[in-house]
Amino acid sequence: MIIHFHTRFVKMRAKLSASVQEQCNTRIALFMHEPFNPVLYNHVLTGKYAGYRSINITGSYRAHFKVVGENEIVFVRVGTHPQLYGE
Repeated sequence: MIIHFHTRFVKMRAKLSASVQEQCNTRIALFMHEPFNPVLYNHVLTGKYAGYRSINITGSYRAHFKVVGENEIVFVRVGTHPQLYGE
């Protein structure tokens, strides 16, 4: 699997605490080997994020990504549920 990180994702991840950044790296590594591991809660998004998917990073942090090729993923955003969904 080829994973790319959108510039927006890189900037958003840089603003996270060190512990959340470490957890983000851990979850993305898990995603690379087992994208549908139940702990990731990999699911389709709807509404304004239709066409994207989301995985859990921590209890309140999520990462959005898009499948762009047969074996290619682009992570585009990371943040808390309210940050990502505007709640």
